[in-house]
Amino acid sequence: MEYKRSDRVADLIQKEIADLVLRRVKDPRVAAVTITGVEVSPDLKHARIFYCIMGTPTDAEKQSVADGLTKAKGFMRMELGKRLYMRSVPELAFHYDASFDYGEKIERILRKLHENDHTE
Repeated sequence: MEYKRSDRVADLIQKEIADLVLRRVKDPRVAAVTITGVEVSPDLKHARIFYCIMGTPTDAEKQSVADGLTKAKGFMRMELGKRLYMRSVPELAFHYDASFDYGEKIERILRKLHENDHTE
């Protein structure tokens, strides 16, 4: 299997963005964010950054976190430019990763079924 340059860049960006969110971004709205993945276009011009929020966030919390990440996007792109040796830093786009919500929903259903089996 071929390991493309865009995959290597995505791994680097994920590591650096996670560090920035944890240590450098001072916005309290993004305090509970975990970076779950990064996809970089083959031309390295665009990066889709996937994140999840700890706990069970409401729609208002999801919107607040999205606003915080959007506001910090310029700062993070500037910091990536300092940390990564690249000709141009990709444009960043943040997307909520709903797969964790889906996994939690399945887990609740299985737990409920398991409880029903024990009560019968």
